[in-house]
Amino acid sequence: MPNAPSDEPRRITVRRRGPMLVEGPVEIELEDGSTVSSDRFRVALCTCRRSRRYPWCDTSHRARSRE
Repeated sequence: MPNAPSDEPRRITVRRRGPMLVEGPVEIELEDGSTVSSDRFRVALCTCRRSRRYPWCDTSHRARSRE
């Protein structure tokens, strides 16, 4: 049962100039209502919206500076 008292809390690591790291597996609901999922042990979520693979981070933020 999700969110049961015995469940371990998910760890999310916030980076100042990088992606948000989330312990997986994860399922993400996008703005349009569609969902994407990953069964990896940790995923990097894009916070700058420059990723060509959004919502997954592809490190595009490294090549361009923030306006």
